[in-house]
Amino acid sequence: MLFHGRRRKAMAAKTQEFSSVWTRPERQRRDQPALSREQIVAEALALLDTEGYEALSMRKLGTRLNAGATSLYTHVTNKDEILELAIDEAFRDIRMPDADTPENWRDELLRLGTDVRSAILSHPWISTAMTGAGLAYLGPNLMRISNAMLGLLDAAGFDDRTADRGANVFWSYIIGATSGETAMLITIARSGATEKEWFTQFMATADQATRPYPHVAKRHDVYRNLDTTQSREDFFGDELRLILDGLELRRSRAAGK
Repeated sequence: MLFHGRRRKAMAAKTQEFSSVWTRPERQRRDQPALSREQIVAEALALLDTEGYEALSMRKLGTRLNAGATSLYTHVTNKDEILELAIDEAFRDIRMPDADTPENWRDELLRLGTDVRSAILSHPWISTAMTGAGLAYLGPNLMRISNAMLGLLDAAGFDDRTADRGANVFWSYIIGATSGETAMLITIARSGATEKEWFTQFMATADQATRPYPHVAKRHDVYRNLDTTQSREDFFGDELRLILDGLELRRSRAAGK
């Protein structure tokens, strides 16, 4: 009986859920009842937006809240959980895709992708933070977006597998594309040049770097006279449409069967 009891405990330990800020009940400290999770998240967002990803620390955030780092541990266990909360909050105002008009699923997902891109560009630290905040996607705002997106694809006639893979590719593309875009914009900001000035200098350097690679050089030359801000938006839209084209093809093939 003792052996079986130990085995049951071991099995229970293996199936125990992760400790997560999204599932752990909020605790309240008696000596500081005014400090709430909402206050912590709002101040973390302000710090990240003004000083960047590298500036965030439990000590610094506690100082800004006049609370001390130890008080923060009432609500979170570490810096990564602060980032998860802040990332999710940054997507609070995203408008959900409308599953009541499944015939417009492409337009709805294109608009959603554009809105998500705008949110990330408005908070450039997100691209870096996403690499360390592994459970951010469990937050209520990101879950609402994913749920609405899957609901739309379901209403539009996609099978579960295609909808799931499509949603994964959708998010992977947006996060990957905006990571490169925000890195470039941060580099430009640090240079002190305008985007147009920086791009002119970049093209001169790229001309030399691409010269030994004719296929790359040919495509690189197309960018020379583009409006950089507009072209970034256009490229994003075109590339996202390629993903939507692939989804539509998958749905058509499934319907043909």
